[in-house]
Amino acid sequence: MATFEEFQKLDIRVGRILEVEDFPEARRPSYKLKIDLGKEIGIKKSVAQLPGNYRKEALKGMLVLCVVNFPPRQVGPALSEVLTLGVPGRNGECILIQPERDVEIGGRLY
Repeated sequence: MATFEEFQKLDIRVGRILEVEDFPEARRPSYKLKIDLGKEIGIKKSVAQLPGNYRKEALKGMLVLCVVNFPPRQVGPALSEVLTLGVPGRNGECILIQPERDVEIGGRLY
């Protein structure tokens, strides 16, 4: 079982998706994202398996939650610098976790 102190080590921030690109080299359908995580973190790249539930146009400008303190992960030819958080939908495909209201970019989950 995880402790509260262990949970606090995760740095989860609000970001705004700025750019969305197809990622045809991925084994499973995915997009490459550029996400603005505020002044402290900056703009980071993420790879996410989203085409099953989202069109590229719908993602641009969307607020999302990202883990920003995991090490970068190589996904085929792309580097994913942050983990964009989601949960499985009814079809098993990723549904993004989004703040309910417009909140400050870079705000930390607590």
